[in-house]
Amino acid sequence: MLRWFRAFLPKEERFFDLFARHARTSVQCALALQDMLKGGEETPVFCQRVNQFENDADSVTREVLTAVRRTFITPFDRGDIKNLITSMDDAVDQMQATAKAVMLFEVREFEPPMREMGGLIVECANLVGRALPLLQSIGHNVSMLTQITEELTKLEGRVDDLQDIGLKELFLKHRDANTMDYIVGAEIYDHLEKVADRFDDVANEINSIVIEQV
Repeated sequence: MLRWFRAFLPKEERFFDLFARHARTSVQCALALQDMLKGGEETPVFCQRVNQFENDADSVTREVLTAVRRTFITPFDRGDIKNLITSMDDAVDQMQATAKAVMLFEVREFEPPMREMGGLIVECANLVGRALPLLQSIGHNVSMLTQITEELTKLEGRVDDLQDIGLKELFLKHRDANTMDYIVGAEIYDHLEKVADRFDDVANEINSIVIEQV
């Protein structure tokens, strides 16, 4: 009865504007990460851009969490809203962790699989940006939301495969050379793989919302 009653009450729609802002920031952060992975002397510049976009995303996340506490009627369950924005923010946080590692170890050259992983991360961010507006009318968009979340999971799997390929190539390249170069490279691969994992978490949160609302 409560669920039926809530369906007729006006809902606060600004959450979708905030989700969209966070998604745009996530795409910008992913593009900066992709540019960072091109390497060269401008690498620190793109690391700084990643940091700035992460700060911007944190600000949006705080707005969402504040709105959840202050809003009487939310578009869907408060816990789902918190979990969704947190998972989205975790993906951006992990991009920042990657940039921090690059700065810490003063990396200026990146392996081809790393650059390919960067491109897939951009695809993940774009897919999340496509999915979020569809949550405003879940019943009409179940098929598309399912398709997008499945694609996110596939991209995460491709990133996993690239990590395996990259680590093998890295081992062969450095097994008779500087062990530290292998350790640093493996650290970068690990961070990139975790970015894709966090986007897969976003997909899982979207699926959870769809299941509860349909």
